[in-house]
Amino acid sequence: MNTSNRNKRPPLEQIEILKRQEQTEDLALFWLNKPENYSFKPGQYCTIGYGGVERAYSISSSPHEEVIELFVELVPEKDGGVLTPMLWDLDIGDKVTIRPRAKGIFTFKEHFQNQLFVATVTGVVPYVSIVRNYLHLNRSAHHFFILEGASYMDEFVYDKEFQSLSEQHPNMITFIPTVSRPDDPRNTSWQGLRGRVNSIVEEQISLLGLSTTDTMVYACGHPGMIEDVKQRLVPEGFEFLEERFWKED
Repeated sequence: MNTSNRNKRPPLEQIEILKRQEQTEDLALFWLNKPENYSFKPGQYCTIGYGGVERAYSISSSPHEEVIELFVELVPEKDGGVLTPMLWDLDIGDKVTIRPRAKGIFTFKEHFQNQLFVATVTGVVPYVSIVRNYLHLNRSAHHFFILEGASYMDEFVYDKEFQSLSEQHPNMITFIPTVSRPDDPRNTSWQGLRGRVNSIVEEQISLLGLSTTDTMVYACGHPGMIEDVKQRLVPEGFEFLEERFWKED
């Protein structure tokens, strides 16, 4: 039996940048045309490449949407960034590669009624996909609690979307953002919670009345945040799922 084909990676496909939007100097949204028959589960990631360099990025769009939406953080070359500096030089109409299959197990675990999503900045991406898909399917049996932390208020790219959804579906979606540098000039108008998201998670669990019997905890983003949340909640008996966003190497 010829086994050589089993070790070959599936061919790459070229896809076009349809739109891009810079949120800050080091944060941007990209919308890419979705290949025909490309499928993924909410919470999974795609593998994007340019110039022979590839990296994995969680998908913020829902499977029913016609484009692939990404929220990306720039890692400068001096800090080891390879792909993102190249992406920052691309514009509408330029093309990147994509692997034909999405991957990842950071997906919706629906046997828990309460879904506690903890994130830092771009770590909110899988939750955007999960919530959008859930609403698209007209489901209503779960409650999503989204705790998002950032250093600066302008890093909350999906805050308006989540805030609007929480007002439309108060018994289904609760959005709780917090900033860790409230005294910085960039946060002058900030009136919300203060502190790192991992430092407020236990208090919020208590205030929200969440219990180990009906709550699934997800943590996505900075490895330090994830490890702290894990050390706080797993010993208490909470089910826990993580997705760590490492800097490029």
